[in-house]
Amino acid sequence: MRRLLAIVALLGACHPAGPGAPPVTDPIPRPEDPASGRPDVHSFSRPQEVRATRIGLALDVRFDERTLAGTATIAVARHDEQAPLVLDTRDLAIQEVEAAALDARARDAPLAEAELAWRSTPWALGPVEPHLGRPLVIRLPPGADVVRVRYRSDPNASGLQWLEPGQTADGQEPFLYSQSQAIHARSWLPCQDSPGVRTSHDAVIHAPAPLRALMAADPDPSRTNAAAGRFAFTMAEPVPAYLIALAVGRVEFAELGPRTGVWAEPSVVANAAYEFSDVERMVRHVEQLYGPYRWGRYDVLVLPPAFPFGGMENPKLTFATPTIIAGDRSLVALIAHELAHSWSGNLVTNATWGDLWLNEGFTVYIERRILESLYGRDRADMEAVLGRQDLDDALAEMAPEDTRLRLELAGRDPDDGLSDVAYEKGALLLTALEHVYGRERFDPFLQSWFSTHAFGSVSTVQFEAFLKEHLTSRFEPLSGQQPVDLAAWLDQPGVPADAPKTRAVAFGRVDAAAGRFADGTERVHSLPTATWTPHEWLRFLRVLPKDIARERLAELDDQFHLTSSDNQEILAQWLEVAVLRGYTAVEPRLEKFLRTVGRRKFVLPLYRALLARGRREDARRIYAISRAGYHPITQHSLDAILGVG
Repeated sequence: MRRLLAIVALLGACHPAGPGAPPVTDPIPRPEDPASGRPDVHSFSRPQEVRATRIGLALDVRFDERTLAGTATIAVARHDEQAPLVLDTRDLAIQEVEAAALDARARDAPLAEAELAWRSTPWALGPVEPHLGRPLVIRLPPGADVVRVRYRSDPNASGLQWLEPGQTADGQEPFLYSQSQAIHARSWLPCQDSPGVRTSHDAVIHAPAPLRALMAADPDPSRTNAAAGRFAFTMAEPVPAYLIALAVGRVEFAELGPRTGVWAEPSVVANAAYEFSDVERMVRHVEQLYGPYRWGRYDVLVLPPAFPFGGMENPKLTFATPTIIAGDRSLVALIAHELAHSWSGNLVTNATWGDLWLNEGFTVYIERRILESLYGRDRADMEAVLGRQDLDDALAEMAPEDTRLRLELAGRDPDDGLSDVAYEKGALLLTALEHVYGRERFDPFLQSWFSTHAFGSVSTVQFEAFLKEHLTSRFEPLSGQQPVDLAAWLDQPGVPADAPKTRAVAFGRVDAAAGRFADGTERVHSLPTATWTPHEWLRFLRVLPKDIARERLAELDDQFHLTSSDNQEILAQWLEVAVLRGYTAVEPRLEKFLRTVGRRKFVLPLYRALLARGRREDARRIYAISRAGYHPITQHSLDAILGVG
């Protein structure tokens, strides 16, 4: 309601929208129609009145200023001829807004540099609202169905990270990448920044030589001149704004298969190509389960270590952390996860961030089906057991209302919903349905879900109706199984008592070995580690007792060189174990790790471990050195954890 009142006040304002422009005096907007189940509380946009359908970007990448500057051209469908176009922005410097009518020639051509009969039109920015930014309200003249916004991003835009050469793998050139989930796209382009609004887009990006621009879109060779620093792209498929993605840096390409490949800095690309050699097979395996891959190519861009997430599922071009390059292909579950998003999340998207589980829970479930298909049931079971442990740890620290799948996030940052609940509890719900009805029924149900809602945005309400119509009312549970209490899963806190319990046989042996080692009945040199996978090592480290003697940790380190491990998952887990138990030999490696790696999955637990040991000043000292290399999303979280103003 507060946001609505702000827009109402804005539209009734009497001040000019721009130099010499008439005032904006549009009528009061009507309340949103929550056709998808409920309105999007994280967007000012009113797509039921005027909906963006296409976006064209023409942007200059200015590393010296740390800004993007240029235009966003936005075609719209006007469902209410009297209503303005309302866009989301955050810290954008709006310089000019023009409107025009698309002529027949331009209707199917790229928008980025469309030559139309542009005329200035009134516009105004509303007041700043926490988490959301400011609405940009644009008067649409009669007959106008496209606007062009000239603007510049802020150097501290939350959806962009500008890296100095020293923060990259090769240390030679600067690097830029975007990270727009959940509502950070509005910090670098004006848009209807809601996952319920999908647009196609095209772009022309000007970048300084010798850097290359990449986007999560198809390259357009006819409009590209790499030697002149001009790169053009087209995305014909409609996607939400958070999946519009840009990167600029010194990168090279290696082919993985007929429709797959990897981009990375020159010193990284060969190792990345080896690590991801199974990607083409992954695509084929998912297609066999859930239908055709609909995005043309599937490439991976390996970003510098500052990237805050393991991966980001930008369509056609997954952004990935270099911390998954272990040399033995043991951490490719992350690539399986991002690939799975090509069906759950990208093809069929949650309509609001309160329904994030429809993206992430489905994706974790599919990820494990990929791993089972490629590497066997034991591998998938180990991933599931570790995931359940992560979920239980998260549940112990979360407010009960945040442990439901259907979240209420009004007045909150949607990034608050990015927890293991959406991922692991969501996947557990789908696993429960699989167990009750069997894969021979559940797999066709999921394939139908994706094909029916392809290139659309959906709500939990729609999932409930689809599930009832196509599965639960059509089939009886398998013998010995009880129907799933869907309401308990969606709207009750915690995990239902009858949730599936996965058991990994290998972990039983690992747990026994950890117990014998901790109590001194087995010496370090006789631990049965010769055939352990990284997942077994992770389990071993996680189940070590909290009061284990530091001498035992020193024996482990001397025998297995854990502090110098090249596997970043094992290293991060070991560093957390060591910090929590006061094993100080890891201190130099800990500080180096926190200065060079920005992945939130790793750095947040390590800072929390320092705080748990009463080492707040050490944590703040390391953070003061490292903060500039972290993404704004990571900075925001750590500022709160460490009490940094």
